[in-house]
Amino acid sequence: MATKIRLQRHGRKGKPFFHIVVADSRARRDGRFIEKLGTYNPITNPATIELNVDSSVEWLLKGAQPTDTAKALLSYKGAFMKKHLLGGVAKGAFTQEEADKRYAAWLEAKDAKIQAKKDGLTSNAAATKAAALEADKAVNAARVKAAQEAEAAALAEETPAAEVEGATEEVATEE
Repeated sequence: MATKIRLQRHGRKGKPFFHIVVADSRARRDGRFIEKLGTYNPITNPATIELNVDSSVEWLLKGAQPTDTAKALLSYKGAFMKKHLLGGVAKGAFTQEEADKRYAAWLEAKDAKIQAKKDGLTSNAAATKAAALEADKAVNAARVKAAQEAEAAALAEETPAAEVEGATEEVATEE
């Protein structure tokens, strides 16, 4: 039986959510599967991927073929790195302890990179929010200034008109 590691779509229209599964290649996309390996949520930034790496590596070693997207997800989470290291152990290039150490170091570096992206997104969002607040303050200050100028102009127009009216009344009473 040919097995594939692929995505099973869930979620509503416009809000995709995927299960990462091992399935017979003849089964429908959202149909029967052999084992669920994890989940993938592309809506969040960065995308949320939860994966059972050990089960994924076992299926890869058994010959399961990942689809392009599943391959990218497995690579991102380190399943291919772990498979590569296990191949080195099998060939006698290094010990299992050395492989575990290398995998742990790789995971640490990957987690640091992901955390840096999250921090960058948070700081960018804060900077964007602060810039928008400053722009709103500038617009409000301009509105207040324009309103004060308009009010001053209206008062200036009313004052001469009142003096002119008073002057015409005096002229009318003199006659």
